Amino acid sequence: MRAFIAVAGVALMLAFPVLALAKPVKEKPPRPFASNEELLKWINGYRRNPEPKRTPEAVKAMSGFGVTKDADQSGVYIGFVAGVIGSNSETAEDLVAKMFPLPPEDQVLIVKAIAYSGLPGWRDLLGKFVERMPARKALIGKFLFGGKPVLTELQMKDDSSVIDLNWGYYFATGWEAPVRRIVAALALSLDKNQVEMLTIGAMAKWTLAQNASRDNDLLIMLKKISNDSEPDLRKPLVEVIDAAETLELSKLRKDALASIDELRAKGPENVRNYNWWGQAGQTVLALGCVAAGAMGQVEFGIPCVVGGAASTAALKYLSPAQQQ
Repeated sequence: MRAFIAVAGVALMLAFPVLALAKPVKEKPPRPFASNEELLKWINGYRRNPEPKRTPEAVKAMSGFGVTKDADQSGVYIGFVAGVIGSNSETAEDLVAKMFPLPPEDQVLIVKAIAYSGLPGWRDLLGKFVERMPARKALIGKFLFGGKPVLTELQMKDDSSVIDLNWGYYFATGWEAPVRRIVAALALSLDKNQVEMLTIGAMAKWTLAQNASRDNDLLIMLKKISNDSEPDLRKPLVEVIDAAETLELSKLRKDALASIDELRAKGPENVRNYNWWGQAGQTVLALGCVAAGAMGQVEFGIPCVVGGAASTAALKYLSPAQQQ
């Protein structure tokens, strides 16, 4: 019997020599991101197919494409990396370590992503990389010792780029918390006194509707949030949900632009004389998003689908000279 088993074993080896000699096949590394558009597409689909191990490569691509150098356009990227770190606590340190080397000017992304990650031990994690970022010691010190606010403490009424940060975090995680923070800004869309507040609210409203029209999970989430939302949020949120379901997004754009025009024309003196269209801060960021949608050009820059960055074209479209 033993002899039979031995012979059978030899016969099996001879019959399947390839199986006997085969070596484990190494998994091919993914090819580098060829363009910023490809990177954005990956970010937008990440929550459905998480690839945290590819995040260091993505960070270096962000640096190479120069998207982290403009504070008004880097929010969605910072928020995304923060979300990846925050949702991968066990491998967070290894992920951050692999993001180096990175030029000093781009290391701001790493500092903010760690601080905004929401990890209980984000301070300890940030402290481990101080020596690798000597040019960023002042910023690190503000987060560790100076009380610089983290993502959950940032106010959208003070800085509309916070909307982009929260969208980035959502794209990385699919979590409800960042969406709720954006929904909270809908109250600003009802402001009748300040152009900046009105436009930030319009930006929140437009991005929610645009994204929900393409993401059924997000649409379901918004319906859930509407059930327990405050009364001042319920009306604009219902409008968002309706626009997303019917794909009638143009009405939101028209209403937003009409409200802005009305406030410019009839608002108090300090609003009418405020040169809001030439600023590079909050209002421009919000109006850039609304205008991009109005022109049907959501693909340029970081589109409203994945963020609210401003653009020269959008500013020209909304400037008084173009509306005469």
